[in-house]
Amino acid sequence: MEVLVFKTNVTSKKKVSKVSALLTSFPAIEQWNFDLDDCDKVLRVVAKDLNPGSVESLLHNAGFNCQELDY
Repeated sequence: MEVLVFKTNVTSKKKVSKVSALLTSFPAIEQWNFDLDDCDKVLRVVAKDLNPGSVESLLHNAGFNCQELDY
């Protein structure tokens, strides 16, 4: 398992609910959560063999910005 971290523009619980079903239904994703208090509105994804671009595309298609953060 690996943890992927993304900067997003998901700013509220209402917006989280818009992407919740998409993230939950993605087979490679084991867990996910948003930190809405972080200045980057961070999305953390725990997954196995997941291309970060897949998560970025998933959120982009739902109308949100999403960019992997490098640590």
